[in-house]
Amino acid sequence: MPRIIDLPKYMDPRGNLTFIEEESHIPFNINRVYWIYDVPGGQMRGGHAFKEQQEFIVALSGSFDILVDNGQQKQTFSLNRSYYGLYIPQGLWREMNNFSTNALALVISSTYFSEKDYIRNYKDYLSWLAK
Repeated sequence: MPRIIDLPKYMDPRGNLTFIEEESHIPFNINRVYWIYDVPGGQMRGGHAFKEQQEFIVALSGSFDILVDNGQQKQTFSLNRSYYGLYIPQGLWREMNNFSTNALALVISSTYFSEKDYIRNYKDYLSWLAK
């Protein structure tokens, strides 16, 4: 199940600090980290599912929404703080939208990039679920 995970938050007058540790704060080993930025207004990112990859997504700056779909039920999560993130297990469809100006999304992945892991068409995703 996708879920919001709170991260450690150390407040300090000089500036706050938050960190992520694999298998402590997120339930997988980190194999890849990437970020999404400069998303033009009205654009959507994602629009795919992963067969194996798990993700943890944090809004480092700004805000955006993530629609998560298991083929039967859809949930929308709004991310707008850097001290929590959304864990998305493998096998779920996801779409990121409603990006604010200067939003910065950090994505932590359990796998290295593999095009074979992607399901990029929603009808193909539903067929994959039915197997």
